[in-house]
Amino acid sequence: MELLRFATAGSVDDGKSTLIGRLLYDTKSIFQDQLESVERTSQQMGNEYTNLALLTDGLRAEREQGITIDVAYRYFATPRRKFIIADTPGHIQYTRNMVTGASTADLALVLVDVRKGAVEQSRRHAFLASLLRIPHLVVCVNKMDLVDFDRDAYEKAKAEFREFAMKLDINDLTFIPVSALHGDNIVERSLNTPWYEGTSLLHHLEEVHIASDRNLVDARFPVQYVIRPQTDEHHDYRGYAGTVVGGVFKPGDEVMVLPSGFTTTIASVDTFDGPVDEAFAPMSVTIRLTDDLDVSRGDMICRPNNQPLAGQDIDAMLCWMSEASPLTPRTKLAIKHTTRSARAMVTDLRYRLDVNTLHRDESATSLGLNEIGRVSLRCTQPLFFDEYRRNRSTGSFVLIDETTNATVAAGMILGES
Repeated sequence: MELLRFATAGSVDDGKSTLIGRLLYDTKSIFQDQLESVERTSQQMGNEYTNLALLTDGLRAEREQGITIDVAYRYFATPRRKFIIADTPGHIQYTRNMVTGASTADLALVLVDVRKGAVEQSRRHAFLASLLRIPHLVVCVNKMDLVDFDRDAYEKAKAEFREFAMKLDINDLTFIPVSALHGDNIVERSLNTPWYEGTSLLHHLEEVHIASDRNLVDARFPVQYVIRPQTDEHHDYRGYAGTVVGGVFKPGDEVMVLPSGFTTTIASVDTFDGPVDEAFAPMSVTIRLTDDLDVSRGDMICRPNNQPLAGQDIDAMLCWMSEASPLTPRTKLAIKHTTRSARAMVTDLRYRLDVNTLHRDESATSLGLNEIGRVSLRCTQPLFFDEYRRNRSTGSFVLIDETTNATVAAGMILGES
């Protein structure tokens, strides 16, 4: 079964957690004891109804304040697809949590309160979704029950959001009028919106086409681990384990190993269940080569005539995640890119981006917590990368503070600097 990862986003109190709770409840994806716990907590909080938002807002601080702070992951399945939901926070001080939760998503689900329209936080999350190159964006115009399912109110909110989205790089944009509290257009089409001709949210999630979102052109295989069993039965076995992050690999294909530049052919592609005829993203496999080459962790297997960019100087967008100190030019950090690790220095801060207005502040001298900017990096050894817009796996990296071992930034490569 195909797996769809999607992240929810939107302003505080727009009903993200309620919508996910409704989705889980109506698809019968929660256990009886979970439901009883939520009903009990709802009564203690004085709610007249079962507060389905409590299914994802698990932290005590989240329940007390009525906001989402950390990313909550929930899993459910229908006969057509398996789903992983990332419920991400709306507050600006949790932008880093939003970036973390949405970085692997195939689809972003942005909620908009029909009475308020596209407020600052909704616009910020739409921008972050486009920055992270999430292929599909679904805008749920929520709380339709509070305007008596008025079509004009829906069309106004839709037009306002679409106007902002036109400035962003979004390929697939869908609007759905919903009431998360009552379940309208969540799992089943609602009788309250006869004027709406689209499908329910769940039907859209089941049917949205994601197979072609992955890069099947550029063959990329970062080596994660060298397998040498050293047993009598497998004494001559030497394989390279990792995850395919682009393209297709088949036995007999001519490949090149970077950084050495040596070429050879694939002898076999092995999985836990045995050899396969081909491997593509995001399969985890072991590749055996016909020649004995010096290949180790951090190397990249690709096609001789389709190689990634290789270089020590990169240009990237960065989301700064450290509370301890801001990012300034000349800062030295460790960089983790695919399976390769090196050290890096920030040589230049080109500009800081205001994610609400999209204004570029070229006079900025630092990046604070949750701020996003464009930087130039110099690495101690070459990285093998593609532009983030071409491949989200080979185009992304994290920066690590070597003194605390904390991840302080997430980056998206724009190209060579």
